[in-house]
Amino acid sequence: MTKSSNNFKKNKWNSSFAFLMAMIGAAVGLGNIWRFNYVLYSEGGGAFFIPYFTAILIMGIPFLILEYGVGYKFKDSLSNILKKIKPKLESLGWFVVLAVFLVLTYYIVIVGWDFIYLILSFFKGWGADPNMFFANNIIVGGDNINAITQLVLSVTAITALLWALLWYVSHKSVDGIEKTVKILIPVLFILMIFIVLYALTLPGQMYGITELLKPDWSLLGDVGIWLAAFGQILFSLSMGQAMALTYASYLPEDAKLTDSVLLVVLANSAFEIFTAFGVFSILGFMCLQSGLPIEQVATSGTGLLFIVFPQIFNIMGDVAYILGPLFFLCVLFAGFTSIIALFEPMLNTICMKFKLSRTKAASILTIIGFIISILFTTGAGNYLLTVVDEFLNQFAIVLGVILQAVIFGWIYGVDKIIPLVNKNSKFHVGKLWTIVIKVALPIILTIMWIQGMLELIGSNDHITLAIEAIVTLILIIVPAILTALPEKQLEDVN
Repeated sequence: MTKSSNNFKKNKWNSSFAFLMAMIGAAVGLGNIWRFNYVLYSEGGGAFFIPYFTAILIMGIPFLILEYGVGYKFKDSLSNILKKIKPKLESLGWFVVLAVFLVLTYYIVIVGWDFIYLILSFFKGWGADPNMFFANNIIVGGDNINAITQLVLSVTAITALLWALLWYVSHKSVDGIEKTVKILIPVLFILMIFIVLYALTLPGQMYGITELLKPDWSLLGDVGIWLAAFGQILFSLSMGQAMALTYASYLPEDAKLTDSVLLVVLANSAFEIFTAFGVFSILGFMCLQSGLPIEQVATSGTGLLFIVFPQIFNIMGDVAYILGPLFFLCVLFAGFTSIIALFEPMLNTICMKFKLSRTKAASILTIIGFIISILFTTGAGNYLLTVVDEFLNQFAIVLGVILQAVIFGWIYGVDKIIPLVNKNSKFHVGKLWTIVIKVALPIILTIMWIQGMLELIGSNDHITLAIEAIVTLILIIVPAILTALPEKQLEDVN
């Protein structure tokens, strides 16, 4: 084994606080700001909290404990862990980390959009019509593939800058990640507290909050609201995407695993619920000023961040020159800590198998990742992003979580890590936890996966199907090649 490999394996968090900040950074991302509040509003309001907290208890906490325990026990990459359990399973590990890496290649572009809007927010550079500005200057080509040869140069440049920053933070050791998250996450929470508290003073805020929380108890009998809650928790906590497992593999021997899970879940849920109050307070203000009903301004995703909020800042007056930059800075911090976490599983896996130094592996992955990201910075980027994101999340990510639950629950035997996860923690798990991992989670996740696949199959045109077929081939062929390569073929001898 080479010196570079040994150095990589010695990576450890210097403190439990650093690990917690990294895990919170992985969990708290764009979805907490642009997705949760709309899901809460559209899926039963206050009634949604019942399936939401049920999903946390049944799926979120149990699966994160599993990931922490497996990463902490093996202190290895996901593919190597699966190979140790059963050699034929190695390719599944590559499948998971590749899917996560592909998510990174377009997620970083969205963070780049936010970077642009952060700059624009100092002088409201999106103009009087934010919708038109976003369409003409950011996504440019609209919802078709025809503009794939047209680069949106500003987005490409910002994306290149973010890849360079990501390389700088990650290329030496986890110390770079640690220093970054220990600054960004506390600042993120402080800024968001300020924004929400100010939003609660705006005229119309009570209307927005009332509409957000207005319960529709009849929806509790609809399976859709329950699947929405489990889907929110799955992606909000970044479950089964090797991020938690990888970060946990760097923990020192005295780590409190289950206690850490509870703290991360609490921080994540508190952030997205608190943020939802702020977002809908601001939307209530817009409704009061514009005379529009809440259903016409409440939205999610890029429409909320890059169209609705700029429209709100346009009618806010001079305070928007403070609130706007703070808001887009929060989004940037949440997004950047997430891309660090999305990068780490593939970086860790490449280093562990091929004995590459972190610097060389990070450099290779940065170049490859940026080349792929360029596709999403073209005029067809938004179209490609929408198709690939929906496919990866509904097909690859959920399938990967199901298979991990089955492998660790049944083939490996999840009961083997109970003593380890309970060792230093105040909160203990036992037989009920093993039942949840082995039975409840595979069933729930399989239902979610089937529903997602039915949606994909039922709503696709031939171009979308072709893109999904290409992504599927990548997810099959690349893991197969990486599995077949001998461990020392790419050994770094420097």
